[in-house]
Amino acid sequence: MNLGDSCDATVERGGGVLEELLLHGTYHVSCVGPDGELKWEDDAPNLVTTAGKNYFLGTGLNSVSQITSWFFGLVSSVSFSAYAAADTMASHGGWTEAGPTNAPNYSQGTRPAATWSAAAAGVIATSAASVFSITATGTVKGCFLVSNSTKDGTTGTLASAGNFSGGDKVVGNGDTLNVSYSLAA
Repeated sequence: MNLGDSCDATVERGGGVLEELLLHGTYHVSCVGPDGELKWEDDAPNLVTTAGKNYFLGTGLNSVSQITSWFFGLVSSVSFSAYAAADTMASHGGWTEAGPTNAPNYSQGTRPAATWSAAAAGVIATSAASVFSITATGTVKGCFLVSNSTKDGTTGTLASAGNFSGGDKVVGNGDTLNVSYSLAA
């Protein structure tokens, strides 16, 4: 009979909790026809641009001045190829804004303002939908969020942009697009 003792041990280093801060936003858009009937609705998950991420981080952690007014824009299907993280309002060669230059246009003199509810549980969302009253037929690919109200403007902070998950949407004169947005961290 052989008698003996046995012992086994394991040492783990570097164990810990991993916490990430990822920003995920989604536009929700409904299209109501001139007769008041819902024509379609869709979501547009978005790309948060590098400029948008830098703004959110800088405001929260490094004394960057807060932007108190944000506006929605529509992305036209005209000349669309892609969004890029490096897109800014001055330089976004893969897409164009819907408005006076690229169909469809809308009657509001400026981009509609976004109004916000208080952030809770890591999410901030608009408190009400922003309205686009369509005046010319065209195809919309998605939406964007920017800090400048000027239609076809090339200044301001571009926070995010995204395409509809269900594909391009045709709109006509008299349609109303209702745009809302939520951003989760």
